[in-house]
Amino acid sequence: MDAVEVDGLRIAFEADGQGPALVLLHGAFSDRRFWRKQLDGLSTDFTVVAWDAPGCGHSTDPPATFRLPDYADCLTGFIDALGLDAPHVLGLSFGGGLALELYRRYPDVPATLTLASAYAGWAGSLPAQEVEARLDQVLANAQRPVEEWVDEFLPTAFVRPVPPQIRDDFVTMMLDARPAGSVPMLRGFAEADLRDVLPTVRVPVLLLYGDADVRSPLRVAEEIDGALPQSRLVVLPGIGHASNLEAPETFNDEVRAFLHAAGPPAPRT
Repeated sequence: MDAVEVDGLRIAFEADGQGPALVLLHGAFSDRRFWRKQLDGLSTDFTVVAWDAPGCGHSTDPPATFRLPDYADCLTGFIDALGLDAPHVLGLSFGGGLALELYRRYPDVPATLTLASAYAGWAGSLPAQEVEARLDQVLANAQRPVEEWVDEFLPTAFVRPVPPQIRDDFVTMMLDARPAGSVPMLRGFAEADLRDVLPTVRVPVLLLYGDADVRSPLRVAEEIDGALPQSRLVVLPGIGHASNLEAPETFNDEVRAFLHAAGPPAPRT
């Protein structure tokens, strides 16, 4: 693990491999460890960089007022601090929304976007009543010991049985989550409506969704796909929300093929 300072925040990260840069963005109640299978599996082709978002893992807690634009500003500062020129950006769930907000604010930064189990923000992809109900639930969970609700959450992350080591690592990561990191992330994503960004995206986009995902169902994927000028939607049969852990080999193969087809990124101007 390494770290850099961005606008007064210590941002921890892990990097491996060589080649074009691929930045990985996790979701709520997780951190860079979420990407272990991608750090291992994609580092033969890419310099894979997985950050701990502010308030997650070993990164500094953000102000309580942090919202999605603040995360995007921090992410850009992080990319600049590492000297990454036009990296590929891959985000899952909240991380996918963050990738879109990054493009909105800094369209010259990412060479490509890979959006996995993603939303155009909760407000942009879910009915208002569902957003309110989800936010109430996750904010309540954020204030409770994770041990009390993790068993209820796991079936919404994984549809099929996963190896015990993956499950145990996933639970350990969630147990380490803290409200100071989770609450701003959850509030910011519930408020976010990124639908206006989608028609403006001019870089190649890969969409990766499990057809059994109950958190980000296929209708969300289809709406995002329909609004993007250029995108490829890949549906993983029998896979849930944490597709990178439930089907890591297939996930990695799809990402690798997409990024190779996209070609080397053009330097930022």
